[in-house]
Amino acid sequence: MPFCTSCGAEAGGASRFCARCGAILPGSTQSAQFTPVTVDEPLDYTIQGDNLQVARLKLKPGQEVFAEAGKMLYKTPSVQWESRMTGETLGQKLWGAVKRKLMGESLFWTHFRAGGAGGEVGFAGAYPGRIQAFDLKPAQAVLVQRDSFICAQRSVNVDIALVKKLGSGFFGGEGFILERITGPGVAFIHAGGDFIEFTLAPGETLQIDTGCIVAFDDGVDYDIQLAGGIKTAIFGGEGLFLATLTGPGRVIIQSMTLEKMRRELAPGRSGGDERSPLESLGGFFNSDD
Repeated sequence: MPFCTSCGAEAGGASRFCARCGAILPGSTQSAQFTPVTVDEPLDYTIQGDNLQVARLKLKPGQEVFAEAGKMLYKTPSVQWESRMTGETLGQKLWGAVKRKLMGESLFWTHFRAGGAGGEVGFAGAYPGRIQAFDLKPAQAVLVQRDSFICAQRSVNVDIALVKKLGSGFFGGEGFILERITGPGVAFIHAGGDFIEFTLAPGETLQIDTGCIVAFDDGVDYDIQLAGGIKTAIFGGEGLFLATLTGPGRVIIQSMTLEKMRRELAPGRSGGDERSPLESLGGFFNSDD
């Protein structure tokens, strides 16, 4: 019975890859036909569609990506897939699962690895919106809204990020929990509506409707402020607070959130798009946007 030279796990059957770590097994007939790519191998991908977009990833032999469970749309037979929990020890695996649930993600990541002929796999979001790709350098990080992650190269790290300011957590529309995606590698996220991108100069501030933030660079400052005077805050239809992002850095916002969509589709809906100021007080620990 062969053993994996990478993690030492026992290999059964005619599998070419280790079920635990995904490494090529010694003696595999496939291992002599190609050389596995490194984590820095560029990812060949295209994003197709308009408001129901699909990320099409063309994997080279041995190239691997991981994804949120349920986001795969299709794959070629040459792409092998397996669900795994991250971490070396049982404690690390359990803690990783807890953090993923807090981020609104699944307990397991699903890993996709191309065989000797390469392959293709497609991913899509769960509701109308757009897909954004981030090509991150080593140690470069971006903060994204909860439950927006789709997939990434195996060299990318996805972790929980807590909002440091109490006011932003309570009233910023994104809750206390965001996701931090760190390179190197390409990562994909999904959010509702269309995307608008800004590049803020040092000290430049953007005021945003709460819940409409999709992503921003790790160096951007995230805070809240009152939405004008008392009359504007109560009758302006935007709630009591606005989210503020201060540069330097890149910012992406969305034109439609799930909360707005639910509100417009609710039976007996009337009164335009205005929002009660009391709605700003909800969503302490998470956001459904």
